[in-house]
Amino acid sequence: MTALAKSLAAFLKASPAAALVTVAEAKGSTPREVGAWMLVSPEKIFGTIGGGQLEFLAIAKARELIAENIASGALDIPLGPEIGQCCGGRVAVDIRIAGPAERAELLIRAETEDAARPNIYLFGGGHVGHALAAALALLPVRTIVVETRTEALENLPDVVEKKLTAVPEETVRQAPPHSAFVVLTHEHSLDFLIVSEALARDDTAYVGMIGSKTKKATFRSWYLKHGGEDSRLARLVCPIGGADLRDKRPAVIAALTAAEVLRALL
Repeated sequence: MTALAKSLAAFLKASPAAALVTVAEAKGSTPREVGAWMLVSPEKIFGTIGGGQLEFLAIAKARELIAENIASGALDIPLGPEIGQCCGGRVAVDIRIAGPAERAELLIRAETEDAARPNIYLFGGGHVGHALAAALALLPVRTIVVETRTEALENLPDVVEKKLTAVPEETVRQAPPHSAFVVLTHEHSLDFLIVSEALARDDTAYVGMIGSKTKKATFRSWYLKHGGEDSRLARLVCPIGGADLRDKRPAVIAALTAAEVLRALL
């Protein structure tokens, strides 16, 4: 079972009574798209249809259906001054009690959504690697931390996958198309091997290496000396997180790099 499906299964198990709220129609400027969904129980919620008054009204309606044991309902809400939102669009929401069939369908949907998430490979479980893994754990991506050291894979977020290997560059070759590779190991020579493998592929979404302009220049010299093509170097992002980054604390680098990688993937 995937991470999203596990979280959903836990919510459903703890919520014998729950209503499924789905965006059925979205016109103009709206917080979420058609198909966005959330679950509402008498005490908790799972997911979101965009927050704000729109979501508050949907939650109230869902709990009303649960309390009165009504199978389904709907809302058609203009996102204007009437509800204290200024998006300017209009959202139609379908609400129905989540019975056994709906619950089973939601779990299948969660598995499908997880399977479609883009892959991000983090090579290195040092300070920045751990901070970046924590930042990506909150995002709709599949994050895999690849390491040669067992201890470096400890204390990572539960949703982050871990891979211990003596030959991390092989992971690059095995990765699916449109993957992102962020290289931040404890050795420059290992960084160079992994990055060269990533640049050899024509289907990557992002190739980034932690370091400075000097490190990038050193890599360029090494790469060309070992048969790399100069035209491929334009795809390498180094430094990661922005060339003008002044604050080098791991959490700051991680936040900016997560945004950088996400823009490349989505």
